[in-house]
Amino acid sequence: MEKFVIHGPKPLYGDVYISGSKNAAVAIIPAAILIDGSCVIENIPNIGDVKNLTDTLAKLGAEVEYLDQNTIRIDSENINSYVATYDMVKNLRASYYLLGSLLGRFKRAKVPFPGGCDFGYRPIDQHIKGFEALGARIKIEHGIITAEADKLVGTSIYLDVVSVGATINLMLAAVLAEGTTVIENAAKEPHVVDVANFLNAMGANIRGAGTDVIRIKGVERLQGGVAHSIIPDQIEAGTFMIAAAAAGGCVTVRNVIPKHMESLTAKLIEMGIGVEEIDDSIRVTSDGKVLKVNIKTLPYPGFPTDLHPQMASLLCLADGTSTITEGIWEGRFKYVDELKRMGAKIKVEGRIAIIEGGHPLTGAPTRATDLRAGVALVIAGLIAKGKTEVHNICYIDRGYENFEAKLKALGADIERCVCK
Repeated sequence: MEKFVIHGPKPLYGDVYISGSKNAAVAIIPAAILIDGSCVIENIPNIGDVKNLTDTLAKLGAEVEYLDQNTIRIDSENINSYVATYDMVKNLRASYYLLGSLLGRFKRAKVPFPGGCDFGYRPIDQHIKGFEALGARIKIEHGIITAEADKLVGTSIYLDVVSVGATINLMLAAVLAEGTTVIENAAKEPHVVDVANFLNAMGANIRGAGTDVIRIKGVERLQGGVAHSIIPDQIEAGTFMIAAAAAGGCVTVRNVIPKHMESLTAKLIEMGIGVEEIDDSIRVTSDGKVLKVNIKTLPYPGFPTDLHPQMASLLCLADGTSTITEGIWEGRFKYVDELKRMGAKIKVEGRIAIIEGGHPLTGAPTRATDLRAGVALVIAGLIAKGKTEVHNICYIDRGYENFEAKLKALGADIERCVCK
């Protein structure tokens, strides 16, 4: 087991380059199952979730070749199994995308319930509702979902709640279905658009991705031979923007799409942080002084739930009382007890975190409870006085490429150590 050891406080200066989107990559890799041939995926983040997924595809029969650290070629022609075992996917939240891809290709799929971070119940009722509308029969036994269909036929599907996972999964299942599928109340996140662009490059006919109505005209086959580059990671970019705002200094976050960051940028400006957009970069300048704000997480283009814990660390510096209302995951607040170890004054009432800012943080031993909570503790360590230890950093490695190396290049005093 490994941990991060951080000595703070210390300001951050310099440039940081953002990797490809984790949330796009973990959907696009399963989407390659649908292709009759090979494809090349560029700007893949070198993270644990990607490695787990590529290993899973290889076990299903795909040929996976790393052309370099951030480029892979996947040839799905010889995939010979529609069954993903528990051991393959036990650490993957995004394992449910295998359902849509395998069902689309084989008209059957057998996949365990998702693993990954534990921050609340992961309902897949909207996925199941959509699969059944397309003609699949669903059976759930002993934590394993089995989907079978004689054929998949396009239809109209209205999602009762905005769900990124269900939107992408239904796109995956519908691209090879007969006729036209319409997904209403669809998620609009940037990685939904990226998945659609990938599938369209391979011959799919998807229109409307990025709006709340997506239309998919089924095609007979998807043909490979095309390269696709993953979009920059919106959440990694936001994490470094928040880290710069908290630690103070001046950081230019490069290889980003500024439009994807608008909800965070608006809040940072409201908090008195300097934010400047420059083409595909965003410069964040801070003197460590932070104004109080209220935040509510919402589906895109609202404030991302995946930046909630990081913002909580930043708001510990604010002059006054701030609130974060969690509109997506009811179990997102496990980071709170860990921040309290460092002196944070946070109270949770239902889905609202009430943060009383202005109380100095002090370094302490802490434990990552999930991916985003882990990086929130690192940010807290950057602003705390003394030594902070963040244990259980396997969560962070799942979603951030070279995280501590990027922070060290900005001047952070952070080391990866083996736990004794």
